[in-house]
Amino acid sequence: MAIKDLLAPKQEQVLRSYLNDNWKTLILSGAVRSGKTYIDNLLFLMELRRISRLAKKLNKPNPMYILAGFSADTIYKNVIAEITTTFGLNIKFDRSGHFRLFGVEVVKAYTGSERGRDSIRGMTAWGAYINEASLAKASVFSEIQKRCSAPEARIICDTNPDAPTHWLKKNYIDNTDPKAGIKTFFFTFDDNPALDDDYKEKLKASTPSGVFYDRDILGLWCTGEGVVYRDFDQSTMTIDKDKLPTDLTYYVGVDWGYEHTGTLIVFADDSQGNTYLIEEHAHKHRFIDYWVGLAHDVQKRYGSTIPFWCDSARPDNLNEFLTHGIRAYNANKSINAGIEAVGSLMKAKRFFVVKNSVDNWLNEVYQYIWNEKTGEPVKENDDSMDAMRYAIYNQHNKAKINLQRNTLF
Repeated sequence: MAIKDLLAPKQEQVLRSYLNDNWKTLILSGAVRSGKTYIDNLLFLMELRRISRLAKKLNKPNPMYILAGFSADTIYKNVIAEITTTFGLNIKFDRSGHFRLFGVEVVKAYTGSERGRDSIRGMTAWGAYINEASLAKASVFSEIQKRCSAPEARIICDTNPDAPTHWLKKNYIDNTDPKAGIKTFFFTFDDNPALDDDYKEKLKASTPSGVFYDRDILGLWCTGEGVVYRDFDQSTMTIDKDKLPTDLTYYVGVDWGYEHTGTLIVFADDSQGNTYLIEEHAHKHRFIDYWVGLAHDVQKRYGSTIPFWCDSARPDNLNEFLTHGIRAYNANKSINAGIEAVGSLMKAKRFFVVKNSVDNWLNEVYQYIWNEKTGEPVKENDDSMDAMRYAIYNQHNKAKINLQRNTLF
């Protein structure tokens, strides 16, 4: 079977560069599901074979190689599980979590924490594969570079795009100095012809307009501009309360406040994948006993087991909720992931707001804008926006989130 039958055209370009070009660092950057990691996984195995041959030639026993990723989970899912399934490899780990392939010892490094440097300090590496490089701490990335000091050591990376000011973009991708030896390929979503056309159209249609579409589909390094939720359409996404379906699953988002507005917002999901903003409570200068009473009222009307996804900045308030029998959780406050979860619903026209119940929310949604310098929303007009993000992102991803609850409940 010919290479063209196994690889997409962009992947073939990468393979030709791997085989023929002189580089020290190879970076594959671009859209989600575009085939970057697949070809990098293949190159990873080819690198191990190359290093094995080189070490034997130089009479160097036990060459070591760094396999880096954001966490143990992402390394397993993105690399180890994929190569064992795709290439039929049998990987066995030793007591240190290392494994050997083709006579090369592979050492894992976790780039999502500064402690990720600990596993590779002092080692001489013959190369490295860095998965999801833009998520890495810059210091860990730099440490990996320093460790790759064996003869002919090379680094391969894959990454989704981030803001154009990101250190990986400024210091590496944009570095055209020939002495740096950096080779970069850019992928778009359409560079992967193996994806089903129906899947591709659905993902494009559901990806929020603006920065998320530009990054996830077009593979661009860009920052957000203008209104964050540009797909919200008040004329089609506000409904009367009597139009709500039955058999809804209810949940709540809470953003604590005192001098700034505190918000408690009730949401509901139906069985068709739609999300409804049912009611909003937004007030300044209210103590925790007010919010406890309000939460009890919500429980009476929507069920005692309704979950409350809360801002983790006030553990004392969370404990008050738990003490009073309220199912409160510390929300995962990931900003971009939360915004994308909400924006995807709006883009797919599966987000609706009950009329006359959300005055503060409607005021904020049109003033919630991107900070073009930081790539995150401006920290203004965001109280209801934060509560919404906590609720929807965590409720829709609760199977993936470790629910660490206070032992009082």
